[in-house]
Amino acid sequence: MRKLAEVLSTEEFEMIFDHLNAAVAVVEKDGSFFAWNSAFEPFKKIMRNAFPKNLTEMHWQEIFLLDEDTPTLCDCFLLPASNARFILIAEPVTSDDSASAYQIQKLHKQVKLFKVESEFSKKLAHNKHIELESVITQAKEVSETDALTFILNRRAIINELQSEVLRAERYNTMLSISIIDVDHFKSINDSFGHPIGDVVLQQVAHRLRDGIRHPDVAGRYGGEEFLIILPNSDIHAASEQAARLGKIMREKPALVKEHVIQVTLSIGIAQLKIGKDTWETLLNRADNAMYEAKNKGRDCFVVAE
Repeated sequence: MRKLAEVLSTEEFEMIFDHLNAAVAVVEKDGSFFAWNSAFEPFKKIMRNAFPKNLTEMHWQEIFLLDEDTPTLCDCFLLPASNARFILIAEPVTSDDSASAYQIQKLHKQVKLFKVESEFSKKLAHNKHIELESVITQAKEVSETDALTFILNRRAIINELQSEVLRAERYNTMLSISIIDVDHFKSINDSFGHPIGDVVLQQVAHRLRDGIRHPDVAGRYGGEEFLIILPNSDIHAASEQAARLGKIMREKPALVKEHVIQVTLSIGIAQLKIGKDTWETLLNRADNAMYEAKNKGRDCFVVAE
């Protein structure tokens, strides 16, 4: 071998290396490539992560994907050279054993299929997560919505009241509520029938919902009664709202099929007394004020003491 090296010139070595089937490169101690032959070009981007990081293993086998569909099995050699460098040789393994080549190809296809399935599973899981969140949101909305009027139901409006009472106590802010009862609703049911009465309740609920201002909240308290919560509002703001809602109902009767039905409201108002009221006593005070409005002749509002 020494004699062979002695008789060959640098140009002849260059020509020989460029015609070799093996990929040859000079590797620095840090793993960077110093020089290489033309057969090494396809390996440049993928080889650095293939050979051992400590550059001590002298021989191993590696499967490289040099193009999209064909894996290449290589014998890899790492040989010490001068100036603390190494000679890296990657020689493709050619074998008549078609079964081995078939297994390599099959393995590669399985890997590709797994990657595709993995990406599909990720997308499917993501879509399912979105669907689940949507279902949960819809279920929450259904559980909080009154089936007849499509505003907050009793449980949801009470939960809202409890939260607002806690918030008002924590930040020492004002809070008022109004309990609203539809006057003579039993007579409406008796005169026109329950289906007509249901439509009247729907129209009242929608007018209350549309007649209040953000962040006020309206809900069906039960039967023909409604509850409005007015955060950051005193008794005067609640009274102005009650007067406005009563006027809206007086001036625009409920229209159901061919029936024109006059609807009036009795409203009881109460403002939270921080340190004295609970959400329950606040409700009781507003409820008592509502009954006082009925006793005064209906179609009016009363403010609780």
